[in-house]
Amino acid sequence: MFVGVDHGTNAMRFAGIEKDGVKTFELPRSEVALMSGDEIISSFTSGLGVDITDIELAAVTYSMGDGIVAIEDLKNVEARGVVSIEGVGKKTGAGTLVFDAIRDSVMPAVLIPGIHSKSNTDARMNVFSHSTSPEKIGIAYNARCKGVDDLVVSDISSNTVTVGVCGGRLAGAIDACIFAPGTQHGPLDLEAIRNVDAGKCSANQAFMNAGVLSRSPYSSVAELLNSLDDGEDEAVLAMERISLFAAMEIAAMQVLMEDLGSRGKVFLAGSMGEHEFVVERIGRHLGVRPDVLGKWSAAIGCAEIARDIAGGAVHILGLDVHFKV
Repeated sequence: MFVGVDHGTNAMRFAGIEKDGVKTFELPRSEVALMSGDEIISSFTSGLGVDITDIELAAVTYSMGDGIVAIEDLKNVEARGVVSIEGVGKKTGAGTLVFDAIRDSVMPAVLIPGIHSKSNTDARMNVFSHSTSPEKIGIAYNARCKGVDDLVVSDISSNTVTVGVCGGRLAGAIDACIFAPGTQHGPLDLEAIRNVDAGKCSANQAFMNAGVLSRSPYSSVAELLNSLDDGEDEAVLAMERISLFAAMEIAAMQVLMEDLGSRGKVFLAGSMGEHEFVVERIGRHLGVRPDVLGKWSAAIGCAEIARDIAGGAVHILGLDVHFKV
């Protein structure tokens, strides 16, 4: 079996590819944070129905992935492949525990980088220090494995991140703290900057509360979606906001794509990206019908990366592979 590990916002997701198809399993990060390394390994191998000795290769994502520029042997990287775990996002320690559990096990594994200012993507995008975390590489590869060389994939959930692939190579990405808001997270606007400067909150706290929910009467995604089903105007407005900004971000990425020779097929992923309201609205804004990948696309894409590296691939989406099979 080939295994992919998605270090998601709310859960650690695992996918396994074998001859009989794909298996998936997830653990809430809050649960993982209370587990030992042995318990983590036992839990996800049991969930995937595989013995650890039957895992040929795993591909793992961790945090920002900004300390590496290539796909590396997980057991050889320093500092888990990151510059620092400080920055933006929710920290529970779950990702660190999963990383260490795999590193300390007999399981062979590679670590996938994020896209950042030292990456071999379009240099014009490197005005920002960080463009996307590693799990989006998994999503992009999952889309690429559908036989598409030119694509734009937008992962829309608690935050929104969009990645462009041209000619089978990563062109660039737009990170969550730069452009389109998700349900919970988003870029810092003028009011947020003033609040940070005034000491009312940290920059990370501002980011964590800059999504569309913060401008709505709803306290959770479940409440938002229930209200949408009831046709409440505020719920419709919140979903329209998510859809509009995501469409704008996709269109912005397509400007780069067109400059490189192709507009790219549009894919959506994430809990909001697979919601029919969002799919329909984005399709209307862009004049296309997006393909929907679903919440497992990152883990499955990582498993596909592991499979293809084991099969001899020396480049994945233009990223060098530093792993001896």
